[in-house]
Amino acid sequence: MKEKIKQILLQIDLEIDEIDLYGYDIIETSLSMIHKLQAILNDLRTKMQTYVFPTKEDEILFFKTQKPELLGRLLFFYKIYRIETQCPTGSNEIIRLYLNNELDSLTYFFNRNLDFYQYYRSHSTVHDELYFLRGKVDFRLCTDSAQFDKDPNFSTGYDYKVAKILANEMLRIYLNKKLQKLECDSYIEEKQTIATKIPIRFTGKKNALIELGYALVSSGDINHGNIEIKEFMKYLSFIFNIDLGGYYDAYIAMKERKDQTAYLNLLAEKLSKRMREDDNKR
Repeated sequence: MKEKIKQILLQIDLEIDEIDLYGYDIIETSLSMIHKLQAILNDLRTKMQTYVFPTKEDEILFFKTQKPELLGRLLFFYKIYRIETQCPTGSNEIIRLYLNNELDSLTYFFNRNLDFYQYYRSHSTVHDELYFLRGKVDFRLCTDSAQFDKDPNFSTGYDYKVAKILANEMLRIYLNKKLQKLECDSYIEEKQTIATKIPIRFTGKKNALIELGYALVSSGDINHGNIEIKEFMKYLSFIFNIDLGGYYDAYIAMKERKDQTAYLNLLAEKLSKRMREDDNKR
């Protein structure tokens, strides 16, 4: 049983690694994963009706670790499905509020189950026989229920709590990345709006802007020197609405020409000329 579940988890995790959790098809994908994981758990449920664990340690391992890993992934995709299908339409601010409310519900679960959460996360084993052997659950203490997990022969009650802990931790990462992506999208949208209202274009030669870009990065004056040339070229391309693809080839050609910093020299000359003309006007 242990090896079989290990192989199932390995295969499921390989499939999850291939999923774009933030793609447009996440609703259909999460629903597909719900069906797949539900089928796996149903198959295990059927086998468990006649299966006898060799030792109580094996039973504890199953209900403390193995089953919660599967059920946790099922709950994770179920929550994603619910969050995505119920996500309100509207401004980014409305969506941000919605996602933050979902994060708050995770905090509520954590606070409500703090003692058990600390027990599980500290890798304590002193109460394992109470928590993870069937027939030991005290329903006055364990009040959770789930539509996926109603069979007392396939649950101790606390295995579901562990599954929720695992699902909530995955969901916390998912929601925080959703919020980060939302912030990034809002920033890009704002910049695009500004660019539309105040169009600024670099009308000189493309190689001239590439030379300027390399000079600024080399100066160490952009982000205190903590920026790659690739990032800065993308930034210049965006703000000046110009394709700076092939910038490295242009840089190589720049190094081989007689006047390596021709554009920078021209800038210095133009600025000096302007200053002289300003002085003459006084």
